[in-house]
Amino acid sequence: MGDSDWRVLDGVSTAWFETPSLSAAAVMAGRIAEKPAVTAVDVRTTGLRVRVDSDESAEAVSELARDLGRIANPGALQSLSVVLDSAEPSALRPFWQRALDYDPDGEGRLVDPLRRDPALQFRASSESRPVRHRIHVDVVRPESAVEQADLGEATGPYGIRHADADGNELDLVPGSPLGENSGADEWQAVFSAMACYRVDSPQRQDDLAAAAAALAENAGSPLLIDLRPGLVVLDSGKDLWEAEAQGPGLDFTALAARIQSVARELGAAADSGLLRFVQLVLDAADVAAVRAFWVVALGYVEDRREGVSDIYDPRRFGPELVFQSLDATDMPRRRQRNRASIELEVPFDVAPSRLDTALGAGGRLMEGSDGRWRVADPEGNELVIVGTA
Repeated sequence: MGDSDWRVLDGVSTAWFETPSLSAAAVMAGRIAEKPAVTAVDVRTTGLRVRVDSDESAEAVSELARDLGRIANPGALQSLSVVLDSAEPSALRPFWQRALDYDPDGEGRLVDPLRRDPALQFRASSESRPVRHRIHVDVVRPESAVEQADLGEATGPYGIRHADADGNELDLVPGSPLGENSGADEWQAVFSAMACYRVDSPQRQDDLAAAAAALAENAGSPLLIDLRPGLVVLDSGKDLWEAEAQGPGLDFTALAARIQSVARELGAAADSGLLRFVQLVLDAADVAAVRAFWVVALGYVEDRREGVSDIYDPRRFGPELVFQSLDATDMPRRRQRNRASIELEVPFDVAPSRLDTALGAGGRLMEGSDGRWRVADPEGNELVIVGTA
């Protein structure tokens, strides 16, 4: 039955279907766009993630997948969010809402309106944690959006660091146009190279997604294609547009220009104000040990470039994690419990195995019951694993 394909993640019925190529995923996405109550489709080289608002839509999508010979893999599903502990959670929300341009969801959280970047949760806590903690958030947005956020005077070595009322830190980085004189001026370099287009019909959305997928495959370049009602978001993945990552003979800016030309032919309108890149940064005295834990616990992949500590979701859904060296003699920071933790939501039937995996990777179980476990990494950074139906 189609119900076995679906799990509720982040409050939404979600499924992942394997496909042999980006174009094959785009073809299936076009067929799915014809179904009612489909809220999001994320197209990747190895498959697509679908989120729907009704059981009827879930069954219709599963039936289409069976017709196309596409197999669901619920074990591939997961969702990450960031949790901030605070004595006064309501005092923190306005800062983060301006910084991220997120929406309140009615349950006390802040969520990306496009559901591409991690949600932010707030949890009441009376525990005093006065020392600078070891996790912060990097956000990259177009320069005009950074100015509109109006977070006050920035600090730090690059003049981009801000802090909320509790001292939780955010680096708010201004992006820039990808190529003003290259025909790709509707794209922004926000760590990733991204463009967002508004379309006035499902058919034009389908046409743009299919054309972008075909152009990317022909160019041998990576591309993420996220479809929302009336929108197409195109994304290279972090740093994958740069010449160093592209390799000889590949030019992502040229690909972006070709996609931009197609978008204009289809009457799509660029909207760079919606673009955003979010990553999490962990300070560690033993970067190798802490990084190794998170790779295994999250099912992430190590960036193999020399001198780069990033790890990333192989399907490019969750936020990247970056690791920075912490002075091993700074014991107050090392001993203090962080105000921020990372929550990993996975299907209930795989949650116990994910817990075992995290513990086998050097994690320490702090507490747990009823499908929810809190695990500390080798230096005390916390991961909460939650199993959902």
